[in-house]
Amino acid sequence: PNKIFKITSKAPKYVLFLFIIVLTVGLVEALLISPEDYKQSDAVRIMYVHVPSAWLASFLYFSLAISCVFYLVWKHPLADLVSSSIAPIGALFSALTLITGSLWGKPMWGTWWVWDARLTSMLVLFFFYLGFILLSNAFERKIDGSKTASVLAIVGLINLPIVKFSVDWWNTLHQPASIIKIGGPSIDDKMLLPLILMFFALSFFSLYLIILNVKTKLIEKKCEALLLKSNLEEIS
Repeated sequence: PNKIFKITSKAPKYVLFLFIIVLTVGLVEALLISPEDYKQSDAVRIMYVHVPSAWLASFLYFSLAISCVFYLVWKHPLADLVSSSIAPIGALFSALTLITGSLWGKPMWGTWWVWDARLTSMLVLFFFYLGFILLSNAFERKIDGSKTASVLAIVGLINLPIVKFSVDWWNTLHQPASIIKIGGPSIDDKMLLPLILMFFALSFFSLYLIILNVKTKLIEKKCEALLLKSNLEEIS
């Protein structure tokens, strides 16, 4: 824990610096340099937040579930701490995906929401995040909440391929994959570059928030340990 605390104390400033640099370059590319879409006009620029957010929502959930496996199998307390630190950040990016998707869908589809396979599976992913957070704090004993929430997170892994392949398995309003697909990206390089930059920018931002969460939880655990020690000393 002491080593992890030192890392979480030093790392945030470097990660934040990288986030600011990459975000600045990414926004310039996305808003000023990349071209308009011939059909969607400037509305396509929502993509530079929507798509990276969707990628991160799925990747963070996978990371959360793997941490839960480590916690359930090897009983490592750090794994539980990491998973509980990831969950709110993953929920944030899931919500951001749904919000930006609605903003993008209105001018393109003429409606804020449809029960499309991609949209619905992303909403389910958001609910899995919320379920994990709620279950983690629903029990009097923290360990009971952690175990139950971890099981839910692992079960939720089944939704990730549905999110990814929903546009291929069903007829949907959502466009098919144009970046991560067999045969390579079909998107123009002038749009692909800002998309990748914004993905890394938001990745650094999520890493920054997760490190801060881990640090906060380590401090809470240290305070709880000191309080328990103080109470035991008073009793003895």
